[in-house]
Order: sequence, then C-alpha cells, then structure tokens
Amino acid sequence: MRLSAVRVDLQSNTPVLLLTETEGSGRTLPIFIGAPEATAIAFAVQGVATPRPMTHDLLRDVLQVLGAQLERVIITELRSATYYAELHLSGPRGTVEVSCRPSDAVALAVRTGSPLFVSDDLMEAEGIVLPADDDEVSPDELVGRFRQFLDEVSPEDFSS
Repeated sequence: MRLSAVRVDLQSNTPVLLLTETEGSGRTLPIFIGAPEATAIAFAVQGVATPRPMTHDLLRDVLQVLGAQLERVIITELRSATYYAELHLSGPRGTVEVSCRPSDAVALAVRTGSPLFVSDDLMEAEGIVLPADDDEVSPDELVGRFRQFLDEVSPEDFSS
C-alpha cells in the first residue's frame, strides 16, 4: 500500500486518509481521521520541521534510542465503524505487535519509511475499486463514492 493522499472531505469537512494498493487492481481504502492526525501526517509527508518534536517524531526517536525498528504497519480490521491497526516492531528483545489507531500508524510509518499494509479481508470488504481508465479521479470524487457505498450498505450485508 502507499499513502496516496490526505485530503479534507468537502461534505463533512473531515480529513480522510487514502491508502492505495501498489499492486493488483489499485483499490483504495479511505479512512476518516482527526484534524491533528491529518496535520501530523501532512507535516511528515511535506518534510515540515517543527521547533520541538511532535508526538510521532518523539516515538520515532524513542524507538531509535531503544534500538527498535518499525518493520511494518498493518491496518487490520473495521469493527463498529472503527479501524484498527498494528505496529510490527523488532528490537534487541525480539519482535512485538502493538495495537494502535491507523492515523498514528501511518504518521509513524511516514516518518520511518516503513511499509504500509492492509489486511486482505479488510481490502476486500472496504476497498474501492476504480476502473482502469479512471486514473484522474479526484480524492473528493473517491470519498463521494465511499460515502455512497456507506449510504447503501446495511448491517445485514456483513452477516455471515
């Protein structure tokens, strides 16, 4: 996956994180996030230096001092309208997985250059497939498609 954009949904004035497959059909997973988290990600993407470390910069620095490394980030699931993610860390004491918010995971991954993944089940359930000839879809249109999907989906669609 790659972070393709951090935008603001014009209808709700809410930031949205767009993660797009680097291989396969090019599905995109839109995740609505908070404004502070969107700012933190945008600062990292744009290389904005702040006078004091932001929280995600601090976490990156702590990992480095402890000899740990962020191996990868995985957006794992959507449960009760909330996305979940994991940080996969390795260090002198072995490997560990830490549960976190997707926005924090992406903010840290951007700062460390770590790879982003989305679970296959989550992409199959929530990913938006864009037609191959639709390369010029704006983020607002993509979010609009996602909103339309949400308007049409019911809880029964997710029952087994």
